[in-house]
Amino acid sequence: MSEPKIRVVDYSKLKRALESAALMDPKLATVIELVGHPRPRKRPAEFVTLLQVIVSQQVSTQAASAINDRLLKLCGGKVTCRKILNRSDDQLRECGLSWNKVGYVRGLAEMIRTKELNFELLKSMDTDSVVAYLVRVRGLGRWSAEIFAMFALGHRDIFPVDDLALQVAVQRYHGLRQKPSPKETARLAQKWSPERSAVALLMWKYYGATTLD
Repeated sequence: MSEPKIRVVDYSKLKRALESAALMDPKLATVIELVGHPRPRKRPAEFVTLLQVIVSQQVSTQAASAINDRLLKLCGGKVTCRKILNRSDDQLRECGLSWNKVGYVRGLAEMIRTKELNFELLKSMDTDSVVAYLVRVRGLGRWSAEIFAMFALGHRDIFPVDDLALQVAVQRYHGLRQKPSPKETARLAQKWSPERSAVALLMWKYYGATTLD
């Protein structure tokens, strides 16, 4: 059975979710006043989104964007499983993918081609089931699965505790001397349930606003 969802593409729903979270934790209202409401995010539940999640791992936003642009050009304006499988490893490497990531995106494309990975099935799952289903894919860990559940499946109550930026944002929010561990971050974020996805978007924006270049 699927859990309640917030479609983060809808700005009004995102705003209401944050207002609800601020009733549980009034300090959030101060953060909203400081940085403003975050932008909604929505991605299609399809191959390209998971590919982009893999591409973005351990590289800067700018580098990931450049790689995605090169992959798009390599695939003639539309990235598909078939086109990725038909390109050589060297061609994929020339787009900026590491050798490991070349293997990951090929493996992902093959799982979708053989229907071992089914996006329609994912749409009916709760978050824990989505994570368990996706971490079978080489190159996708818990963080990647949670990001996909948030932005492609619209799950309402996720706070990706392995995300470094969120850990730092929580540290600043609570005035902690040290960055909290994932376990401590989860404990601190629990009070924002069931609106943790919305608060995560706010905390990413808070992190960006309070980080010097």
